[in-house]
This record gives sequence, structure tokens and C-alpha cells, in this order.
Amino acid sequence: MAVYTHIAAEDMADYVRAFGAGTLRSAKGIAEGVENSNYLVETDKGRFILTVYEKRVDTKDLPFFLGMIDHLVAKGCPVPAALKTAQGEGTITRQGKAMAMMEFMPGLSVTHPTASQARATGQVLGQLHQALTDFPMNRPNALGPEGWYALADKCGEDLDQIQPGLRARVAQECTYIRAHWPQDLPRSVIHADLFPDNVLMSGDQVCAVIDFYFACTEIRAWDLAVTHSSWSFDGADNRYLPDVGAALIEGYDAGFGLSDAERAAFPILARGACLRFLLTRAWDWLNTPADALVTRKDPLAYLARLEHYARL
Repeated sequence: MAVYTHIAAEDMADYVRAFGAGTLRSAKGIAEGVENSNYLVETDKGRFILTVYEKRVDTKDLPFFLGMIDHLVAKGCPVPAALKTAQGEGTITRQGKAMAMMEFMPGLSVTHPTASQARATGQVLGQLHQALTDFPMNRPNALGPEGWYALADKCGEDLDQIQPGLRARVAQECTYIRAHWPQDLPRSVIHADLFPDNVLMSGDQVCAVIDFYFACTEIRAWDLAVTHSSWSFDGADNRYLPDVGAALIEGYDAGFGLSDAERAAFPILARGACLRFLLTRAWDWLNTPADALVTRKDPLAYLARLEHYARL
């Protein structure tokens, strides 16, 4: 469940009017996602998504996120446009929380991506990177390598509660990445969380890329590595799917291109992607109450994927 802030009908009508989205007809909470509260809103002007930013999103980052969305929409990328208030603002503050409203985009997220869907997604990721080459804003990556090392220390011995020996394996990987992480690859603003559930598709066509709230300035090819680690494995047994993985890279190469240096560094970039999600999932696994309404994600899925890239 991802509706942490409940909105009364009369209040929702007020929020819709604030964004110039017309007269409210219906609103329904959306269960998917874990970071923010989301509502599917229907008015006499169409369908929209109202997002309530919860405590995990720093409202000081919202100008960056919404500016990035505006930039991508202006460049013709498949991204839902953010509505503006009469004052030209991208957010309102109600019930003590910032809120934004986006246009509704068609399409469904896929659970078992095909090679064709992966190729289309890679190409769109390349399109986003091309569009962001002249985006002027920056945001540090709080979940980059230094953040991984700090999170590993915070988890500490508790990692072995998830699986015996996990703490030592994580420490070993942190040591390896410290010694080998590339320092001279091109950097840019990236999505940083392009999992299948953040891509809406119709058949093999990408309808929309959504959820930019981990976007940051980082090694550009790391964005492809994050996407590769989330798209290229069977969700049931974490078996690598070579046709899907190859198609994703082919699509990205067609949409933007990969240098020889980026290709050579790809295995360690992918190991870093796996370590990042292993550790954030481990932290949530260890610190989310058993009766919480948020479903914890298995950190060991990303340990298996890390071991795949470590063998390359």
C-alpha cells in the first residue's frame, strides 16, 4: 500500500482546482509504490496523478525533479507533464505536505520483460540521456559509492540476520569497488531507478517513463547498469536472461551510444548497482516493522545478481 496521506473529497476538489485541472469527478488511491502517496484523479478535463510527497522526499529537491520533468517534456521525451498553478508553481502545500499533479499516461508496467521491450526501453533511456545533455541543474547522488559504504556500516552485523556471511561478502564488495570504481567516465543527470515498474508500455512500445525521485548527477553509464540489473533477470530465480540483457544494451547504443571505456567499465558499474539495491533493501528489511503496510523486498535477489556480474 502506498497511500499514507488520506484526502477527503472536498479537499481533493480544492487541490484539483489549484492546479487548474477542472472539476473533480473521482479520485482513487494507487497501491503501487512505496515512497509517496498517489491518487488517480478524474476531472471534466481528463485523468491525472496527484502525488503527495512523504517524508522520504526532501522538498528542497522538488525544483530539481520537476525541472527535470519539464525539460524532458519540452524535448519530446515520453514523460508525463507536470501541471502548474495559476502562479506558475509546480507544487502546492496542503495538510502540511507538498503535492504535485501530473498528466495521466497510458500503458502498463511489465513483470516479465521481453527482449523487444528491453530494447525499446534501452532506446528511450538513451533518448532521455540525449535530452539531458543540456539540463543545467545538478543533484548529488546520496546513494552513490560513499553512501553504500556508509549504509553497509550502519547495517553492520545485522546483515548476517538476513543470511550468514552476508556482512563479510558486502565488506569484500565494498573493498573491491573502492579500488576499482571508475573516476573518469562521463557524468550527467540520470534517472537512477529505471526498474520495469517505472516504465509504462503498450506491447513493445514505451508509453511513459515515470518516478524521477532518485534522479541525480552521476556516471551516466551507471544508469544503464541500474536498468540492466533490474530488467535482465528472471524475477522468480534471478536467472540471467542474456537475450533481454543484450537487447537493452543494443537499444541504448542506438538511442545514445556507449564508448569503449563505458563498455569496459560496465561489469563494475553493474556490481555497484547491485550493491546499492542490496544494501537499501537490507536496511529496509532490517528496519521495517513486520506489521507495516509496505511489502519488504528481498535483498538477496540483488546478491545473486551481484555474483553474476562479478563473474564477468
